[in-house]
Amino acid sequence: MEAILVLEDGTVFEGNGFGAEAENFGEVVFNTSMTGYQEILTDPSYSGQIVTMTYPLIGNYGINSEDFESRMPFVLGFVVREFCEYPSNWRSEKTVDQYLKENRIPGISGIDTRALTRRLRNYGTMGGVIATGENIDIDDMKKRVLGHPNLMGSDHVLKVTINESYTMPNDGYRIVLMDFGAKLNIARSLHHLGCDVVVVPAATTAREVLALNPDGIMLSNGPGDPQDVDFAVKAVQELIGKKPVFGICLGHQIIGLALGGSTYKLKFGHRGANHPVKDLVTGRVHITSQNHGFAVDAGSIPNKDVVVSHINLNDNTVEGLKHKSLPLFSVQYHPEASPGPWDSNYLFDHFMDLIKQERR
Repeated sequence: MEAILVLEDGTVFEGNGFGAEAENFGEVVFNTSMTGYQEILTDPSYSGQIVTMTYPLIGNYGINSEDFESRMPFVLGFVVREFCEYPSNWRSEKTVDQYLKENRIPGISGIDTRALTRRLRNYGTMGGVIATGENIDIDDMKKRVLGHPNLMGSDHVLKVTINESYTMPNDGYRIVLMDFGAKLNIARSLHHLGCDVVVVPAATTAREVLALNPDGIMLSNGPGDPQDVDFAVKAVQELIGKKPVFGICLGHQIIGLALGGSTYKLKFGHRGANHPVKDLVTGRVHITSQNHGFAVDAGSIPNKDVVVSHINLNDNTVEGLKHKSLPLFSVQYHPEASPGPWDSNYLFDHFMDLIKQERR
């Protein structure tokens, strides 16, 4: 198949199509991970986005049924330099091409992903359209992409969250996980620690959460602009101080807003499994997995009992917050990884320690 990627600034990349014969508009972003494309495809935080992989070879180990991070893929398009049609791995059950076809997602290969990434770094993420098929009208695509809405003002969280609550039963502490687009490994990580995990939809109110009698509350990752989920900010405001709260990614940003702060859009975001973050408490540097396009403005938080606990060593953006007296903390990155390093898995243990202190 023929395939094109057209950016809203008029830049055109022509290549070879794989996956579905389709046409999708979205925000074009890039991810610097070397592995983990299956987890990236199924991360709900990519809702509304066309994902470019900077690592040159994608698809070589196929797709398997064990590494999904959600019930379905949420990306709108997949951009790679070289696509492997014949994976070689004992766990592989199908190819990326087959998986994308099944889910009506177009892909493009054979383009200069370095040039595309540099453009996004220099000018910021931008709207785009990916189209596969025959006789594609490039001039028409250039005109239509200008009308593409960006992530602002969207309801991506309500699109990706679960419809009904479910439980991963266990004998330990009960944790309510508020699903704003949660990766499955967050619930798995808590369950592995012995927790009784109750996953609830994004719009669950504070009263409904507390009625479940949790020992702790986890706020998950998710897509889009945190300022669009005012219902979640309101719920978290009512939960702070009632139970130990741990926020990840979008959950971190929601905590920042709930504390009276503000957020802003990053130029090209942080997406990859190799971002250095410094823990300001211990001085240690951790390599982290990240996927976000917004950040918390630490100087905007009026509460002086809230301090920055982690910073990004690439650009000094806020990567963590903690309250001096309340059992409340958050990180902008993904301690559950998938994909990525396990450097920050200790944060789940810290969450358990806070819960134990509150239970005394």
